[in-house]
Amino acid sequence: MTALGFLYPGHSAEDDYPRIEQLLGSDIRVDLVHTDIGEDAHHVDALRQIGAPERLTAGVEQLRLSGAEAIVWACTSGGFVHGWEGAQEQVRTLARAAGMPASSTSFAFVHAAQEIGARRVAVGATYPDDVAELFARFLRAGGLEVTGVHSSGIVTAAEVGTWGEAEVFALARAADEPGAQAVLLPDTALHTAAHLADLEKELGKPVLTANQVTVWEALRLTDRRVNAPGLGSLFTREPLVQV
Repeated sequence: MTALGFLYPGHSAEDDYPRIEQLLGSDIRVDLVHTDIGEDAHHVDALRQIGAPERLTAGVEQLRLSGAEAIVWACTSGGFVHGWEGAQEQVRTLARAAGMPASSTSFAFVHAAQEIGARRVAVGATYPDDVAELFARFLRAGGLEVTGVHSSGIVTAAEVGTWGEAEVFALARAADEPGAQAVLLPDTALHTAAHLADLEKELGKPVLTANQVTVWEALRLTDRRVNAPGLGSLFTREPLVQV
């Protein structure tokens, strides 16, 4: 059994995680602890506070006691708003507090894009323009070329959490560009786990979404590679490893 730990802000699309656990179809356990979000707003100042050390470390002990072998801060915007260096320090602080390997969804997107060989990516963000641009800047700092950014201008995670299949597909289509090798949907408040295979079929290219890459990143930290086609092409890159 491999136990993965996640710190998830508030309550929006956390039901993606048990769905992903089921789709993995292996001896993977997903443990999720909710963190305090303070103000639910996709504003830079609020997002910098959402990932403050005291908010993240508050949930660490529960994950440690659960037997988690790695921990991921499951909030994209709560990482990249600090910039590349600031997000690295955030992860280092989390790893020290947890006593185990740690990462965040922001870094997961960079690592996942590298995994599938996608150097040029398009972004479909639920965030306002200024926050979406900070994500694009973060990706560029990670060595990726951003071909375009589509922003939906949604201010709260709570609203994003109400989006269904139609809105998710519309966002992905609006973001896609011919020159992009993959489309990235960066909000962990967005329900995407049920739609990954269909999204990739619709666009004809890999689609990376926040909760998907977050779980993949935790698996990477524990040196696990699981073949799970229902979770998109990201989960078909390695030889079949099932128990």
